[in-house]
Amino acid sequence: MLSLKYVRLQGRETSYVTKKPVGIWTLCWRRIKNGVFSEEDKNKFIEADNWFVENLPYPPFYGENNNDPNANKDGAICYFRTQYANKIWGRIEFVFELLDKYQTPYDIVYTNYPGKIIYEDDFQVAVIDDN
Repeated sequence: MLSLKYVRLQGRETSYVTKKPVGIWTLCWRRIKNGVFSEEDKNKFIEADNWFVENLPYPPFYGENNNDPNANKDGAICYFRTQYANKIWGRIEFVFELLDKYQTPYDIVYTNYPGKIIYEDDFQVAVIDDN
């Protein structure tokens, strides 16, 4: 079987910053901001998101907070390392169920060639276009 190193979980909407498909977390936050999710689903998502915030390193290029105008000026996107994603699939699966419930399209993209790596840790890499 083909062994792929990286996986990106993304929506089909474009990011204002990266000009690439948004990650599924941004996709869910947009739904919350727009009042699409029920209060119960919103709270469950925030609980799931908090687990990732507490257990994964926060890439420094994102800035101090989501309002930082200089955050991610290179337009990087993140991919999980597949070996890590496989270990925590149960935590990610809920987000897919939530997106399915609200009929929000998403894609799971596997690759060995995500782009030029500008950040990496044990769980993820951040990349920009090679060119």
